[in-house]
Order: sequence, then structure tokens, then C-alpha cells
Amino acid sequence: MPIAVWCILIAAILPLLSVFPAKMNKEFDNARPRDPEYWKDGFRARAQGAQANGFEAFPLFAVAVIVGLGQGGDPVWIDRLAELFIGLRVIYILCYWTDRATPRSLAWTAGFFATIAIFTSPVWS
Repeated sequence: MPIAVWCILIAAILPLLSVFPAKMNKEFDNARPRDPEYWKDGFRARAQGAQANGFEAFPLFAVAVIVGLGQGGDPVWIDRLAELFIGLRVIYILCYWTDRATPRSLAWTAGFFATIAIFTSPVWS
């Protein structure tokens, strides 16, 4: 199975991991996991933002990998771009956690272009 397909699974799990540290304290009430008061400020809000963006970025990435591979794109090229996307998503999450808006936006933009490159890779193969 191509690495890019495994990257789809990783991309699906990353949003869950991005919010996990915010849930690891005594104040988190698992009976009310979506309580807006808990998520409104600071690190918790940023972790929630990273999670939401991860869920937003996932569908395009997953479809791009499926289209790229299914339409005859170079699997080696797609694997490398998918790995790049995952690496950029990790950087994105770390930047979100540490409140670094500009590097976060750069990581998001590079990840978006990697996804577009995956999607259009059959055209260039």
C-alpha cells in the first residue's frame, strides 16, 4: 500500500491528537466535552482551533491522494508530497499551540499547495 494512503489515516488522526493535551487536566469534564466555556481562552482555544482546522483540511487531502493515485499520478511523488503534508500539519499544530500565527499560516499555505500538487499530479506524470 502506498505511503500516501497511510498518510490519509495519519491526517484523520492528527486533529484528535491536536486537542488531546488540552483535555489532560483536572478541569476538563468528559461529561461535557463541548462546553464552550472550557474552550474559550488560551491554549485550549488554540488546541480546539487546530483540531477544527485539521478536520477542515482532511477531506481535500484525502480526495487529492485518491485522485492522484487513481488517475495515474507518480506514486513516489505523491508519497513524498503526502509526507510533506503530514510534516507541515505537525508544524501547523505546534505553531497553533505556541501562538505563532505567521509560521502557522505559512505551514497551512505550504500544506494546501502540497495537496493541490497531489491532486494535479496525474497531469504532470
